Amino acid sequence: MFTESRAKIMMIFFITFGFFLLVGTAMAVGYIFQNKTLAGSCGGLASVGIDKECNCDNPCEKRQTSERKTALETNLQNRIDIENL
Repeated sequence: MFTESRAKIMMIFFITFGFFLLVGTAMAVGYIFQNKTLAGSCGGLASVGIDKECNCDNPCEKRQTSERKTALETNLQNRIDIENL
């Protein structure tokens, strides 16, 4: 059985845990309403001289397909023809 001191300790633990949950929830809701994306404070990979996450000389097929698709979309947006004039 719990003694009176253990009951007090458990009560303090639950009150503290509830307080931290309340504060965490309030911060999460505030961040959601700011409508911002998460960003690091240290500059990320750019601060160490890496341009992109996959900074290899010979990227995998998935990365090559993605880069081709991005290049094609960029070319289509920058295309000049009679419809764009």
